[in-house]
Amino acid sequence: MDKQKNIKRIKRLSDANGISGFEDEVLEVIRSEAAGLGEFEENSLRNLYLTASANSSGKPVVQLDAHSDEVGFMVRAIRPDGLLEFMNIGGWVPHNIPAHMVRVRNRKGEYVPGVVASKPPHYMSEEERKAPLSIDNMAIDLGAKSAEEVEANFGIDIAAPIVPEALCTYDESNDILMGKAFDNRLGCASVIAAMEELQNESLKVNLTGVFAAQEEVGLRGAVLAARKVQPDLAIVFEGCPADDTVMPEYKAQTVLKKGPMLRHIDARSITNPRFQRYALDMAAKKGIPAQSAVRTGGSTNAAQIHLSNEGVPTIVIGTPVRYAHTHYGISSYADFEAGVQLAIAILKDITPEIIASF
Repeated sequence: MDKQKNIKRIKRLSDANGISGFEDEVLEVIRSEAAGLGEFEENSLRNLYLTASANSSGKPVVQLDAHSDEVGFMVRAIRPDGLLEFMNIGGWVPHNIPAHMVRVRNRKGEYVPGVVASKPPHYMSEEERKAPLSIDNMAIDLGAKSAEEVEANFGIDIAAPIVPEALCTYDESNDILMGKAFDNRLGCASVIAAMEELQNESLKVNLTGVFAAQEEVGLRGAVLAARKVQPDLAIVFEGCPADDTVMPEYKAQTVLKKGPMLRHIDARSITNPRFQRYALDMAAKKGIPAQSAVRTGGSTNAAQIHLSNEGVPTIVIGTPVRYAHTHYGISSYADFEAGVQLAIAILKDITPEIIASF
C-alpha cells in the first residue's frame, strides 16, 4: 500500500466538514480520491455508492461500508447579544465542549471561527459551580455584539451547521495521527484503499463501496444502503473508540497500535460468529495484528445491514481512535493499514461457498 498517498487521503477526509445531513464536502473529497475505481451514484440523503469497475453478473455482492458524517453542532438560536445557542448533532460529553474553537457555516458556505463559551467561574454562584455542565448553558462567541450583526455581517442563521476547529496532522517518527472526525473518515479512507488495492484482482465476489450518511444520528443512511445494495456479505469499517486510556489493561480491547478491533457484540448487533471466526483466523494466518472486543454499548451501520436481505453476515473492522466524539482523535496509521490489509485478504479468499457456510 502507498502509505504517503493514504496519509494525504486521511488528512483530506479528516479536514473536510460534514456533520450529519451536511456531508456534501466529504463526498466531493471521496469522489476525487476514488476516481477511476468504478461508477458513482448518489441519492438525496447523500449516500454515495461506488460500484467497482471489475464487477460482473452472477457473483455474490460484498458491501464495503463506512459512514461519511461526523459529530458536530447546529445553531439553535441567536441571542440579542450576538452569542449563538446550539444543539449537539451526534453524541457529545458536555465537559469536552467548552473553551474549544469551532467553525460555523454561513449562507455563502464559508466557515466562520468561534469559541464555545460558558459562564466564567468569577460570576458563578456556589450552586452553579456544583451543577453538571450542560450544552444549554453554553454559547458560541463569534465576536459579534448583536443578533443583527451575526445575521448581516457574518451571514449566519439558525440551523447553520457547526464543526470542530481541528487540522489533521501526522507524526511520522511516532506513527501518530491527530485530527477530527476519525469516526469515521478513517473508515471512508479504508473503503477507498481496499477497492484501490483490489481493482486489478480477479475476485469471486462483486464489490460495492458505500459511504453512508447520517450514521451519527441513527444509522439512517445504512437503512437505505442495505435496501439498495442487497448485499450477501458486508464489511463495515469504523473509527472505534479506543479504551486503552480508560480501562485497566486486562479489560482493554481496543488498544492503540495493536491492530484493528473486530467486535463480537454491541448494543444493537451480534456479529455472525462464523464470519467473525473466519476473519480472526485470516488475520492470524496472514500475520495481521487484530483485536477482538465485547461491547455493551454503541453501535455501527452493521446494526442495520445485518438485518437486511434476509440476514447478512457482517463484521466490523475498527481502527482504534482515542477520544472519539471530541475535537481531536488520536490514531495510528499502522492500525489503519492492518485493517485494510485484513479486508483485502478476506476478499481475495472469499467464495460463494464460504459465504454460504456463514
